[in-house]
Amino acid sequence: MADNRQIDQQQVRDHIESVLQDCEQVFEKFFLAKFIGLNFEYLPEHVNNSDKNVLKISFDVNEMLMNPQGALHGGVMATVMDISMGHLLNKTIGKGATIELKIQYLRPVRGGRVTCEGRFIKKGRTLSFMESRLSDQAGKLAAVATATWKMPD
Repeated sequence: MADNRQIDQQQVRDHIESVLQDCEQVFEKFFLAKFIGLNFEYLPEHVNNSDKNVLKISFDVNEMLMNPQGALHGGVMATVMDISMGHLLNKTIGKGATIELKIQYLRPVRGGRVTCEGRFIKKGRTLSFMESRLSDQAGKLAAVATATWKMPD
């Protein structure tokens, strides 16, 4: 069943203009993070009954982020989950690069506020293993990602 909704082109132009004026090529402020509308919250150890640091990212789903089936695009979900892990790595250890990423999509997200939490599974000197969980507005788990990150030599 096709959804023939049209995106407001002027709204897209205005959004891009606003993002271009506000973005910087630094963590949390780069173009893609600003375009999606990501909000970053670094949670210290021992929050959420965890002994690990967590990065919580939230954003609102809008028409620009949806696929033709009326759900948040899987590529956007993957991007945000990758960002949640990479920004947490940068904040706690330093810069790194994703060398492997696996995503399991569990349910579509049709709108509302999305929350994504990135955390470490295991920190290493040259490799770190991380996970990210993306939930819809009702708190239902929509996607899980695991990744391997390499720190520069």
